Amino acid sequence: MGDVQADRTVPPTGFTARLTLFTAAAMALLTVFALALSLATGRLAARWSDELAQTSTLRISAPAEQMAAQTAAALDVLRTTPGIAQARALTEEEEQALLTPWFGPDLPLDALPIPQLIEIEEEGGGYDATGLRARLQAEVPGAVLDDHTRWREPLVAAAGRLRALGALAIVLIGASTAAMITLAAQSALSANAQVIRVLRLVGARDAYITHAFVRRFTLRALMGAAAGTLAGGLLLA
Repeated sequence: MGDVQADRTVPPTGFTARLTLFTAAAMALLTVFALALSLATGRLAARWSDELAQTSTLRISAPAEQMAAQTAAALDVLRTTPGIAQARALTEEEEQALLTPWFGPDLPLDALPIPQLIEIEEEGGGYDATGLRARLQAEVPGAVLDDHTRWREPLVAAAGRLRALGALAIVLIGASTAAMITLAAQSALSANAQVIRVLRLVGARDAYITHAFVRRFTLRALMGAAAGTLAGGLLLA
C-alpha cells in the first residue's frame, strides 16, 4: 500500500489515468469472458462424457430372417450381464429419427440394410466389456458392442485443453495488465521529471517517489478491473 499521503506528490495525469482505467477494465472483462468460456465448455464436455460413460450401444447386423432371433438372443445376454441396468432395442421410428439429420425424413428403412440398435444403460461400476464381447461373439455372431470409449476420450481431452487455454489466457491478461501499469508509471515518471527533481531537493528518496507513482496507477488499475469484472458479470448474468 505504501504511504497514503504520498499520492499528494503525484501530479494529476488525466489522459494517462483514463487510459489506465480503460485498459484495466477491458482486461478484466476479457478475463471474465475467458474464465466463463473455459468453465462452461469444460462442464459441457464433462457432462457429455459422463452421459456417454453410462451408456453403450449394441449393433446387430444380420440377414432379415435372422434379425429378430439375434436381437432376442442379444437382449437375453445383456439382461443377465452384471452391471447392466437396462437394455432395449430401438424401434424403427427411433432409428428413423437418428438417421433423419443425415439422410432426410424420406429414408426408406425397409429397402436398406439398417442394423438393429440396442441401447444399454449401465449401473454401479459398469460391466465387463471384454467378457461381454466374448459372450456376444459366441451367442450373437452379428453383434458389435460400442462402449463409446472412442467418443468419450476426445471429449475429456478437449475439456482439459480448454481449461488449460483458459488458464493461460488469464495468466497472459494478468501479465499484460502488470506490464501496462509499469509502462504507465514509467511514462508518468518521465513526464514529471521536473517535479521529481524538486522532490529530491526537499529530501524525497527515489524509492518513495517511485512507490507513490506505482501506487497511484495500481489503484487506478484496480478500479478499472473492478468495473470490468462487474460489467462482465452483468453481461453473463
